Amino acid sequence: MDPDATPQRRPDDAAIESVSVLNEDSRRQMFAFIRRQGRPVTRDEAAASVGISRKLAAFHLDKLVDAGLLRARYASPGGIRKVGRQPKVYEPTDSEIRVSIPDRRHELLADLLLEAVLSEGEGETATHAALRTAGRRGRELGEAEREQTRPGRLGTERGLNVCERMLDQHGFEPFRETSTQLRLRNCPFHPLAARAPELVCGMNHAFIAGYLEGLKVSGVAAVLAPRPGECCVQLGPATE
Repeated sequence: MDPDATPQRRPDDAAIESVSVLNEDSRRQMFAFIRRQGRPVTRDEAAASVGISRKLAAFHLDKLVDAGLLRARYASPGGIRKVGRQPKVYEPTDSEIRVSIPDRRHELLADLLLEAVLSEGEGETATHAALRTAGRRGRELGEAEREQTRPGRLGTERGLNVCERMLDQHGFEPFRETSTQLRLRNCPFHPLAARAPELVCGMNHAFIAGYLEGLKVSGVAAVLAPRPGECCVQLGPATE
């Protein structure tokens, strides 16, 4: 990994920042007020909703815009055009805020299972369809990474570096047990994995193995090696 490279921002970083913005009481109340209106809201309306000055309301509203929770534009309330400059209005974005510690990615699992159901072939079991779908998604992710970064030949050490970044972004909390052994502290699909370990662990394995295949990493294999409280998959040197 390039020590000078800028660390990639995790999706949860933005979610945590958004939640911290809502920690201020007036800001949180204005945000709730705007979401309930179902139409763009002016600064004056937002200020009146919590009983603060227009100037202070503008400060809080800009913070909400910077956090991606609101969007701002100039428009006449109610769509009625008036002479002069149109006021600034605010409305909610489509962003959803989800913060989970440790990281959980149930939406990814649900997406894979839905795709498996929709693409299940004749005579194919649901489990096989789920494993196939997870493997294909992993391969597509690995191929996209290779196309974007063009890393050249990836042996064990460099291949694990690239995998470590992807696994961190997906909430697996990877850590190096040795220089050639990568374990995963967290299962993003817990506690669902506890209810159907064969299915969920199998999908985890297929997803990560597919990623290695799509990325064309030589000398690295994903294997099932369950430990209590961790992901069931670990990465290490491939054995013949």
